[in-house]
Amino acid sequence: MRSDEGPLGSRTFLALLGLAALSLLLRVVSLGGRVMHWDEGRVGYWILRYHETGIHSYRPIVHGPFLPIVNDYLFVLIPASDFAARLPVAIVGGLLPLAAWLFRDYLRDDETVAFGAVLALNPLLVYYSRFMRNDVLVAAFALVALGFLLRLLVTRRFAYLVGAGAALGLAFTTKENAVLYVLCFLGAGALVLDHRLVRETRAGTHLGDVLAETWPTAVYRWLRRDGEPFRPALARFGLSVAGAIAVFFLVVAFFYAPRPDLWSALGNPAALPGVFEAATVGPAERFYGTWVDGTHQDHDYLPYLYDYLETLAFGAPVVLAFGLVGAVRDRYSPDGAGFRPLVAFAVYWGVASVVGYPLATDIQAPWAAIHAVVPFAIPAAVGLAFVVRSGLDAFEREDAVSTGLAGLLILAAIGGAVGANVAYWNSTDEADREVLQWAQPGNDLKESLADIRAVSGANEGIDVLFYGTTTPGGDSVELYVADESSADTPPPGGPAWHSRLPLPWYLELYDAEVTSSDPETPTAEALSDPPPVVVAHDWDREEIAPYLEGYTAREHAFKLWGEHIVVFVDESALQQADRTAPDSPE
Repeated sequence: MRSDEGPLGSRTFLALLGLAALSLLLRVVSLGGRVMHWDEGRVGYWILRYHETGIHSYRPIVHGPFLPIVNDYLFVLIPASDFAARLPVAIVGGLLPLAAWLFRDYLRDDETVAFGAVLALNPLLVYYSRFMRNDVLVAAFALVALGFLLRLLVTRRFAYLVGAGAALGLAFTTKENAVLYVLCFLGAGALVLDHRLVRETRAGTHLGDVLAETWPTAVYRWLRRDGEPFRPALARFGLSVAGAIAVFFLVVAFFYAPRPDLWSALGNPAALPGVFEAATVGPAERFYGTWVDGTHQDHDYLPYLYDYLETLAFGAPVVLAFGLVGAVRDRYSPDGAGFRPLVAFAVYWGVASVVGYPLATDIQAPWAAIHAVVPFAIPAAVGLAFVVRSGLDAFEREDAVSTGLAGLLILAAIGGAVGANVAYWNSTDEADREVLQWAQPGNDLKESLADIRAVSGANEGIDVLFYGTTTPGGDSVELYVADESSADTPPPGGPAWHSRLPLPWYLELYDAEVTSSDPETPTAEALSDPPPVVVAHDWDREEIAPYLEGYTAREHAFKLWGEHIVVFVDESALQQADRTAPDSPE
């Protein structure tokens, strides 16, 4: 471990700043270029409803309140849009390479930079930093919390403990699997301590002496390292622990407190205990009932594990390959010391994530692989830096074979990362199904969305009709909601509302008036006086087209595979909207 140093003038820190700038650029450019995913549309819709009504409370099925609360403030500053909705995740993901600076005491300078490079360029992290979901957020905040704790061990600056409490609190406001991060940290930390215990007992120290004397003495010396008397040092440490806990709960309570109850309680302090309980105990009970005691994990394990590994193979091959190199190199280094604590910790954490997330997750979703990429990025950085150093050493020795081999490996890693990021960039292609989640509509839907926006802005009355239907050969109702006003506050009235996603996000943005037809209603009656836009499933296209003369029909992939919708737009209404639209500025 290196002694503490300031960042000013540090080439390592400047390199991380450069990587963070590149990382932000990769995540922000054309951020609104991909049509919203089903999950983005669902969360985005309820954010818009909260923004309009001021009413919000935690619902475990849509995860933590971080995005609703932050985006609500953001939409005051800039208009709501696909770009704006994704911006908080893009910023946090873009700044993630700077977290590598917190780990500099446990890594060499080139390894620290390599760590930042992996966090900046990994295709999974890039793609899902351009996605309004919580996975990158919880991974980033948990990583920063871990980094603060590691800095605490080196510097004995107790402010890092408070910072860790705040970062961990933010992690818990994003997604429930923050609990899994804590469990992984505890488990990996226990194994690292076991490494130390094995080394000391093999060196001849009795187990009882290690536990009763050696380790307590080390803690005593750590507390008094700056010459501070033990009792004041212990008291200051205790106050810092209390401060970290207090900050953790303040962050959690602020985000989880139901609105507008929180604002009312600020003017009535007697109500604060009840709001605090509603912001802590209430969410914990709902979390347990949904994700621990619920049925979301009732699925076969092996298919989920295969899907998880497939995503890692396509979305993080560089991390896996160089992670293996780094783990082997660190474990069997010439000095015979074995795993460095941080590398061992990261390997155990990553393996636990690979084994555990296929069991813990409720759907097969590529974003879950993020939680293995982040820990594996540490041994991958070690491996990447080792290959670069080996290539430079070989070049100095004029070893053309070794230099060429190292160069090929580095070029392959850079080319692979660039190629994958280009391929997945705003992609809605089924060919990228290993990294994209299946509920992603095609980007050509944007053309119809533009028409819907234009028509709804000029039309009086109902703007959009969802043609209710049932799935062929089944009895699942699609697109029909008996009471449209049920979607004013969560949860919406029936699962059929979810079959419309992500369209509700856009229709709410456009302030469109929406209705739907009962699948039992005869087609002629349902379309006797159709509004300017009708949305239907492709299997109903031939049946309803004769009733929509003068409408242009466009068919769009509504998922990566297996589902298409048809958007019918009245050409006369669209022409009228074009005539009444204000002229574009020159």
